Amino acid sequence: MKHLTDTARQECLFLARKTLHEFVRRQQAAPRYEPVSAELTEPRGAFVTLKKEDHLRGCIGYIEAVKPLWETIGECTVSSASRDPRFPPVTADELPGIHIEISVLSPLQTIGHVEEIVVGEHGLLIRKGFHRGLLLPQVATEYGWNRREFLEHTCQKAGLPADAWQSGAEIRIFAADVFAEEDFGTNAKD
Repeated sequence: MKHLTDTARQECLFLARKTLHEFVRRQQAAPRYEPVSAELTEPRGAFVTLKKEDHLRGCIGYIEAVKPLWETIGECTVSSASRDPRFPPVTADELPGIHIEISVLSPLQTIGHVEEIVVGEHGLLIRKGFHRGLLLPQVATEYGWNRREFLEHTCQKAGLPADAWQSGAEIRIFAADVFAEEDFGTNAKD
């Protein structure tokens, strides 16, 4: 997988932080942005994860590369802050404590056998019928899951039985370039 340069990563984080502040404080959608790095003009799938005190506060993304990366990051930041059904919208008072992590995704890949899944390197998309669940690569590492547990939790996220991965569910993998504000010595700023 092609990783972004550190300059492009920092620009992505800057854009996400700026978008988060504009949206939460002024209720404005993602601002128009002119990327400095050409890498941000390439269509890429990505997720924006918001954390507060090391707890998930919102996470939304695009699996497929449907828009330039800068647009994807802007839209996903707004959605993570306001449309993640697991959480109420982020408030202005919370902004100083919100930390941003971005996962830029590789294209999805169909696998022939679950042994191809490398925990910590691959994310999973499991689909069966109208059910679909996705977990980013870092989730398995954060929870200390092995391959089987990762598969089971992804099935459960899809609303399927934990063992659906063994009975006809489609399993696809992807890699992610994961980076956070803390990686660059920055954190939430008011």
